[in-house]
Amino acid sequence: MLTEKYRPDKLSAYVGQKSAVEDFVKWMRDWKPGKGVVLHGPPGVGKTTLVYAFARENNIDLIETNASDLRSSKELSETMSSAVSQKSLFNRGKIFLFDEVDGISGYEDKGGVGEMIRIVESSKYPVVMIANDPYSKKLYELRKRADMVAFRKLTVWDVMKRLQLIADAERVFVSRDYIHDIAKKSGGDMRSAINDLELVCRSVKPTVEDMRHSGLREREVSIFDAMGALFKATSARMARDSIGNVDKEPDEIFWWIENNITGEYEDPEEVAKAYDMLSRADVFRNRIRSRQNWKFLAYMIDMMTGGVAVSKKAPYRKYVRYQYPQNIAIMGRTKGSRAATKEVFSIMTKELHCSSRKIKWEMLPYLRIMAKEDGFRGGLEKEMKLEEGALDFLA
Repeated sequence: MLTEKYRPDKLSAYVGQKSAVEDFVKWMRDWKPGKGVVLHGPPGVGKTTLVYAFARENNIDLIETNASDLRSSKELSETMSSAVSQKSLFNRGKIFLFDEVDGISGYEDKGGVGEMIRIVESSKYPVVMIANDPYSKKLYELRKRADMVAFRKLTVWDVMKRLQLIADAERVFVSRDYIHDIAKKSGGDMRSAINDLELVCRSVKPTVEDMRHSGLREREVSIFDAMGALFKATSARMARDSIGNVDKEPDEIFWWIENNITGEYEDPEEVAKAYDMLSRADVFRNRIRSRQNWKFLAYMIDMMTGGVAVSKKAPYRKYVRYQYPQNIAIMGRTKGSRAATKEVFSIMTKELHCSSRKIKWEMLPYLRIMAKEDGFRGGLEKEMKLEEGALDFLA
């Protein structure tokens, strides 16, 4: 891929983000144990690339992991805790790079965030963290242990400069107008712009007509940008279009909107009207689930986007830090325990000859009461052929 082939291996080849580069280089030179750094900004603007370029130029080992893939403190500890205190094999410096820290679970007192804080405080090497939304509530304590370096969207000219360099290196003629079109429609995302250029570079013999009519793919929009566009929209159509390129299911977007209405709207009348529109969307949402009638999806989306957007008298001209839905965060934190409970219920259904739904809704309240009696849980686990401690969740 051209994105990897032309990834800068030194800072002089890095395009744009002058202020961010200066701040990061200064932070690395002044680094002291116990302090991390968070690089934050939109996707594709060079956050990870900057760390790679600095490490290669300075002959430093780079150890990278995706923090959101290691959601629990146990996973983070087992994967990284020993590494941050071990010397490099060739006695070189090291940088630990954690991507998507805003996707990690838990708060400072538990879960992955707590372990992330311990890693920053105990590491003998610089710890660099990357986030699209570093101002999430759960990262509050982590931000106290880190400096912040902001990245902006790249300009059209920054993107064009890099695309032209790649086209020249590949010895492929690409018209300046086409390069300008790619750069303009990239929305400041260098990675996706290079991927679009690759469509032309991989052609055997690209013509001017190919370049003129080749379809530029739709750009994926972050949920934070989509929320801003939706709440600031001045028409129902604009609001609906705002979520068109978001890589999330409508059901999840519903909860994002629900969680951020009061952060955007200030007038109680507007808030009430927005929630009224959302409640109507929820009616259709539940009809989809209960009847499996997906024709209702269009009505649900119209109500939760256009209905909420036109509830305001005029767009608010203020900056809002859109928050991650709390119910989704809780579901993420309890995923392991819910999976274990589901497995227990599946075993009990075979022994009791009934559905797991019947156990959950009709038997579980009584099982919880009986579980308070000494020895009940142990006896039931033995009777149901369950592992010891499998029914501890009843207590």
